[in-house]
Amino acid sequence: MSAAEAVLAELRAEIESGAVLVGAKLPSEAALAARYGVSRSVVREALRSCAALGLTETHTGKGTFVVSGRVSGDLVLGRYSARDLTEARPHIEVPAAGLAAIRRSEEDLATLQDIVSDMFLEDDPAVWVALDAMFHGLIARASGNKVFESVVADLREALSHQSETLNLVADRKSASDVEHRKILTAIESGSAELASTAMAEHLDAVNAALGTLTNR
Repeated sequence: MSAAEAVLAELRAEIESGAVLVGAKLPSEAALAARYGVSRSVVREALRSCAALGLTETHTGKGTFVVSGRVSGDLVLGRYSARDLTEARPHIEVPAAGLAAIRRSEEDLATLQDIVSDMFLEDDPAVWVALDAMFHGLIARASGNKVFESVVADLREALSHQSETLNLVADRKSASDVEHRKILTAIESGSAELASTAMAEHLDAVNAALGTLTNR
C-alpha cells in the first residue's frame, strides 16, 4: 500500500465510521501530513480521491469539509463525472484507437512505445497518471481526427482524477499497464479492428473497477 493509499484509507474510515461528522472541517494539509508522517503532496493526492469519492469538498481559502458519510454512487471528477466518462469514452476512444492504427506516424508510434515503457517502470503515482493522460491523448491525436483529439484533451483533467482514484482505491495500475501494452501492440500491427477491440476491453475493465468502489 502506497502512502497515499494509506492516508486515503484512514480518512475514508474515519468519515464512514462517523468519527468525523458530515459538515466537519478536516485539518489542514500541513497538519494531516504531520499526523501521518507523509509529504503534503501525498495528502493532496489522498484528498483529491476523497473528493472524487464524494466524501469531501475543498473550498479555496476555507479548507476541506466532509459532505457525505458514504461514498457516492458516481465519482466526482471536476466538470465531469465517472458516469459521463463511462458513457462517452467508448464512442470517442474506441474509434480513435482504430484510426490511430491506420494513420499513426512512426514518430507517434515511437512516443507511444516510450510512454508505455515508462509507465511499467514508474513508481510515482502522480507521474504515472500524467503518462496515462499522455497515452490516451496521443492516441486521439494519432487518429488524425481533430474532434477526437479535442474531446480527449478536454477530458484530460477528469480522466487524470479518475485514474488517480482507481489506482488508490482499486489498485488498477498493474492491470492498466498490461492493457495499455495490448493497445500499443494492436496499433503497432496496423489493425484497426484489433486496436478498437483492445481499447474497448481497457474501457470495460476501467468501468468494472469503478463499479467496485461503492462496495469497499
